[in-house]
Amino acid sequence: MLKTALQRLSRGLRTESSPGHVQLPLPPTLPASLGCDAVGIPAEHGFRLMARLPRKGCIFADADWWWWIVPAGSDLDLTWPSPARYVAGTTVPAAHPRLIHWPEDPTPYTPPIPLYLMVCQLTGTAPSWTPDGTAGTVPAQRG
Repeated sequence: MLKTALQRLSRGLRTESSPGHVQLPLPPTLPASLGCDAVGIPAEHGFRLMARLPRKGCIFADADWWWWIVPAGSDLDLTWPSPARYVAGTTVPAAHPRLIHWPEDPTPYTPPIPLYLMVCQLTGTAPSWTPDGTAGTVPAQRG
């Protein structure tokens, strides 16, 4: 976990956008005291995930991807399954994302663990996390 945290710190704060990337504009009225990262989900799965999550933060969408705002470091010790994309910060590979969901809570965050579990269910991947941040395997149960 410490190794993963140090890697994240060494990346530093990035505010500039690279070509094909945009900064998601978080509402200034929603405090983001934990920092922000984004989890991208292909647009074809967006409504299904949104309908099943009990709490949702800010969600941005364009034609191809939906971006869920999560607290910074929500990738520590776990690997988000493909086709999800985890992005440190809020500069994402997108064309013209717009805010499609304003949270009822006074923060911009979607709770990352329920979102992670729903993405795992969607992709047919067993949830797994390990102390070193690599994807682990779930041992088979003997009956």
